[in-house]
Amino acid sequence: MMMTIESGESSGEGATDDFTLRQYQDTVDEWIRTIGVRYYSELTNTAVLMEEVGEVARLMARLYGEQSFKDPEEGHDLGDEFADVLFVLVCLANQTGVDLTAAVRRNLQKKTLRDRERHRNNEKLRD
Repeated sequence: MMMTIESGESSGEGATDDFTLRQYQDTVDEWIRTIGVRYYSELTNTAVLMEEVGEVARLMARLYGEQSFKDPEEGHDLGDEFADVLFVLVCLANQTGVDLTAAVRRNLQKKTLRDRERHRNNEKLRD
């Protein structure tokens, strides 16, 4: 699985590099060990994950729902919030020994086999 990471350091300002989930897991691990000092406990990271998901939900309610921003100058960077969720999720995967590339492949295969006809036959999904 490939991801694209924008990097202002090694490849020049605004350059994009393809990046696998495995590489992202390794990069997060290196960052934690060199900058973050160590991983928080799995329980703490689970709580942090819920906090980050809550920030995504809050932003979604204001950008796509009926709620408004209290402060019009408030940040609206949904991509950054998604990245925060992904970062903590990758921390938990690293801590628990989950290879996300393999897990995502297995999960997509499971969904494909299970839902191959279900969604196509769902009247609610038709325009």
